[in-house]
Amino acid sequence: MSDTQKPQSPGPQFLGQQTPLPVSPDEAVLDYVPNPREGALYLARFAAPEFTSLCPVTGQPDFAHLVIDYAPGETIVESKSLKLFLGSFRNHAGFHEDVTVGIGQRLHAEMKPRWLRIGGYWYPRGGIPIDVFWQSGNPPEGLWVPDQGVTAYRGRG
Repeated sequence: MSDTQKPQSPGPQFLGQQTPLPVSPDEAVLDYVPNPREGALYLARFAAPEFTSLCPVTGQPDFAHLVIDYAPGETIVESKSLKLFLGSFRNHAGFHEDVTVGIGQRLHAEMKPRWLRIGGYWYPRGGIPIDVFWQSGNPPEGLWVPDQGVTAYRGRG
């Protein structure tokens, strides 16, 4: 992912219309809307159990279960734009660490939540599963932060 950050969009651009999948994560636009419960301390969670990107070495698909938790500030991310953004990684080559941390950092930089964490639970590559975690700092005091609920990869055993 590039270091350039997209400006916040003025509001939902994709709701109620057919929208093609963005060609790349850098071209994807994330929509943010006002937090309907601004001032309330709460956690929102997105789970993407069928996330895919490409291995930057072999070009083969990599699969992950992503869990994104955040405590909203003034805005929340509009879910259709998030789905399109995550879908744009299907043709994006990146190491697990770059992809997972890059998604978290972009959401944090653009949405400016009170707190955000992402867990990337990647399925085995070369026989080794890779789990990647990033968070923006310590969660705010009083925020209920449940376990992400994804067990470590165990194979068939």
